[in-house]
Parts: sequence; structure tokens; C-alpha cells
Amino acid sequence: MSAAIEQVREWRSNPVKFVRDNFKVEPDPWQHAALMSIAPQNNDWKIRTAFKSCTGAGKSTTLAWIGWYRLSCFSQPGEHPKGAAISGQGWDNLRDNLWAELAKWQARSEFLTRSFQWTKELIFAKEYPKTWFLAARSYAKDADAEAIGRSLSGLHGLFPFLLLDETGDTPVAVGQKAEQIFTGSPINAMIALAGNPTSTTGLLFDVCTKQRDYWKIVTITADPDDPMRTSRVDIDHAREQIKKYGRDNPWVMATILGEFPPSGFNTLLSIEEVESAMERGLREDSFIHAQKRLGIDVARFGDDRTVIFPRQGLRAYKPVEMRGARSNDIAARIMQAKVKWGSELEFVDGTGGYGSGVIDSLIQGGTSPYEIHFSGKAIDNRYYNKRAEMWFNMAEWIKRGGSIPKLPELAKELSTPTYTFVNGKFQVEPKDQIKERLGFSPDIADALCLTFALPEMQSNMAFGVPIQRENVKVDYDPFSDERLK
Repeated sequence: MSAAIEQVREWRSNPVKFVRDNFKVEPDPWQHAALMSIAPQNNDWKIRTAFKSCTGAGKSTTLAWIGWYRLSCFSQPGEHPKGAAISGQGWDNLRDNLWAELAKWQARSEFLTRSFQWTKELIFAKEYPKTWFLAARSYAKDADAEAIGRSLSGLHGLFPFLLLDETGDTPVAVGQKAEQIFTGSPINAMIALAGNPTSTTGLLFDVCTKQRDYWKIVTITADPDDPMRTSRVDIDHAREQIKKYGRDNPWVMATILGEFPPSGFNTLLSIEEVESAMERGLREDSFIHAQKRLGIDVARFGDDRTVIFPRQGLRAYKPVEMRGARSNDIAARIMQAKVKWGSELEFVDGTGGYGSGVIDSLIQGGTSPYEIHFSGKAIDNRYYNKRAEMWFNMAEWIKRGGSIPKLPELAKELSTPTYTFVNGKFQVEPKDQIKERLGFSPDIADALCLTFALPEMQSNMAFGVPIQRENVKVDYDPFSDERLK
């Protein structure tokens, strides 16, 4: 027993040794610094530590190590540690990331496996299940300060602690309510939070700026020139992103360097707004007089899709997706849609020259498509480029009543991109970075955005006369009535 007590005492003063002994791993240099930041020092019983992290660095792993350290090393007869874990991105994120990490690392430790029980919502000491625990907590997205406080309640004692993950966009009120664990007469209380520096209005930014004097801040970076960089982010990838976009690019700053961009990130559309647009029914007279348009995003790589997206006013119809199609085949589909459905404007993505063959074929067929370059100049000088202008116009269209087809991939593509400000202008996250986060290219969303390349107009204004569809016959209609429902 005395040997066991001495072992726990040693772990308590040295969290790095706790990790080495239990998990048989050597922490990265930044993890070493992060772990030692929570060790009892100079009789300071209020421990506040924050990890400001680039993406993919292993911050959830480090929080999991800290959770097991607090459960294992802080107790005395009749008094046990009580903790709670929360993710700023909600219950699903907590379950899939931090809570899963806690289970993973427990399985590597004979001591932790023998002493504690992991369940889907609670980890508890087998001998003291009611008083020695770490609980998974959550709060509603629209929760007020009082509701957030209730989600963090019940942790009074001598050794309370909180693990707050994904705090980049977490409301500042969460941090304010977390401070309640320091009330009463605790011997040692701890708040450890981690997040990506993507917002200048969230809890992480507040902690790293206004409250900096009260917190130990650990910056986790993938900067190739920093000797303390995380090895978990490929150094060649980091160099490539810096070379491609520059060190002052907002996404490079946040995701590679672990630094706050000047104005933070914002999400263009929430998943709730997208889902509402998918459920929205419209009367025909609300869009029938509007111009019919096609947005065509031409595939760039083998795993990308060519997408033809039809829209008329407030109604966007189900798109056609093509893989491995040649320029002539794509142009033929567009021509058939023009004849049968009566499209009046066709916008083809010409960025990088991938749509050039399609545009040439359409011109040869007697059509006048618009070649749109996402990097081109916007009509409205509020926007950094054409891409930002089209995405913002599309987002505003959805918010004011636009209807879109029910496509799971489209929901993800529309709710993932973020925007920031560059020299006072709106800029939307680059496509390749969205693709990296999604796992696939946002081709459907980009095709829809192309239909907003020019301001809205009434039907037939582009050509001046109605399309005489009865004079043309085709064998196949890619935009049949079924596709348009």
C-alpha cells in the first residue's frame, strides 16, 4: 500500500511520468509542456490551462490523458475527484472524439482498466461509483447562461475538474459558468480547455486575450520552422500550405500555425438553415417568372464529379452528376437541358481551364455560355473574388426562402465552408481546404453557386425572345420531369 501511495504521489507531481508509465508512450514536446502546465505548483490550487491548437495535433488525446491523470491522482480518504467533459461542438463530437479517446487510452493501462469502469456517459471508480467519476455533459445550441450552468453543476468538492474540448466557437458564457468549480473550499480544482483558433468571439479567444493573466496558454503549431511543432501534422503538407497561401492566410494561421487570424472565421450557413431549405415547399407562382439557369462545375480530378445544377428563381432542382465524362458528352447534356427544360443562361466554371473543352463545344453548338472564374473579380467590391460573391449570394438566397433538393452530400457541402475578411472584403474558404475537411470535393455546392454569377432576371431577358422548343427533337432528356421533382 505504501508503495502504491508513493507511486500516485510521484504521478501527481509529474503528469508526464503518469502518461509514460500507464500508456507506454513518449509525449511530443508540446504535450510535455501541456501536461506539466497542470501539475500542482507553488501551492496554486486554481489550475487553468488552455491549448490553442492547429488541426490534427492530438489535443483530444492530451485532454484524455489529463482526464485519467485527474481521476487517478487526486483523492484523499472520504473525498474523491469529480469531473465533467464537454465539447463545444455538441454531444456527437464529444462521443466520437474525447470520450472515445478516454476509452482508447484506458485499454492501454492495466491500472486504469482494473480501477475504473468506462460507459457511454460516465467513467467511475469501481469501488466508489457514486462519488468518484468523470461525466459526459452537453448543452443545447440555443442554451442560455442558466442552462449552461446547469450542465456544469454538481462538481463541488475538494478535487473538481473540467475538460472542455473544441472551444474555438464555444460561447464565453461556458467559461464563466465553468468558474463555479472554484467556489467552496477545494484543495485543487482544474479547468483544461482546448480548441482551434478559428473564432475571435469564442471562449478560446477570450481566454487567450482578455483572461490571459489567469491562464497558462500552450500554443500547438505545425509550423515547419518551430522546433516544438507537432509531429502529427505532416511537415511537407504544412510547407505546401504555407507556400501556396502564405503565412498571413487566415486558414494557414488557424490550421497550420495555431494562431488566431485577424478577424476569425464565420460559417456561411448553419446545418439548420440548409435543412430548412430542403424541406421548403414553394408555390409555382413564386418562381415561374424567373429566369432558368444552369450552373456547371466541371470535374478537375478523377474522384471529382461534373455537376449540372438547374435553378429557376427560388427553386433549385435536382442536379445531374457525371463522372469520367468527356467535354463533348457534358456539352451534349447541357444542350439537351437547354432544349427540353428551356434554360436561358449557362454558367460554366472555367477556373484552371478545366471547363474550356465544354465551353468550346457549347459555342460550336450555337450556345453562348458564360465562362466563370472563381478567382475573378467580383461585381460587388465587398467581396474578395467571384467565388466569395457567388457563395454569399447563394447563402442569402437560401436564407430568404430558396428551396434546394434533399441531398445528404449537398447538406454537408453547404454547411461546411467558412468565411473571413481580407483587407475588409469577404473571402470564402478555398475549395481544396473544404475538400480536405469534407473528404470529398464540394462540386454540387459550387455548381449551385454558379447560378448566382449574375444578378437575378426575369425569364427570357437574356435572349429577348422565348425559346422555340417545339422545333427541336432529341432522344434523351437529362432533365426529365422526374429529375425536376
